Amino acid sequence: MTTFRPFTESDCDAVCGLIKSQEELFSVYPRGEFPLTPAQLLELSNTRMELTVAVEDDRIVGFANLYEYQAHQSAFVGNVIVDRDYRGRGLGRAIVSHMLKLGFEKYALPEVHISVFSGNTPALLLYVRFGFKPYDIEERVDPMGNRVALIHMKLRKTN
Repeated sequence: MTTFRPFTESDCDAVCGLIKSQEELFSVYPRGEFPLTPAQLLELSNTRMELTVAVEDDRIVGFANLYEYQAHQSAFVGNVIVDRDYRGRGLGRAIVSHMLKLGFEKYALPEVHISVFSGNTPALLLYVRFGFKPYDIEERVDPMGNRVALIHMKLRKTN
C-alpha cells in the first residue's frame, strides 16, 4: 500500500536515487543537473511547496510537489517521479491524485496545471485520463541538443 508524507531533508538520498539517467532527470526536472544531488533538492525545496514522497514497504518510491502557487487561482504539480521498479502499477496515478487533492481541497484552487514533454507518452496519457487539457506548447532543448515540446495542461475543479 502506498502512503504519502511530507519530504524531509533525510529523504534526499532516496529521492535522488530515483533518477537513473540524464533523460529521466530532464523529463521531471529540466533545470536539474545530472546526477540529481541533495543540494539541488534542497534548493528546489526553497521555491516549491508540499514536497511529498510516496512510500511503499518503508521505501521511497515516488516524489512530487506544487509550484507557481497563486492563492485562489492555480498551482502546478511538478517533479513527478516514479521509481523504475514501480512503474506501470498505478503509482503515478496515485501520486498525481494526491497532489490534486492538495491543490483542490487543501488550497481550494479552481484549477491545477501540469507540464509534460511530448516524448513522455505514459505521463501524457495519464494526465489526459485525469481530464487535463493542453493549453500551450513551449519549445525546449533536451540534453542532447534536440528540440522538444513541453506541453502545458490544466484541469479545472469539478463540483
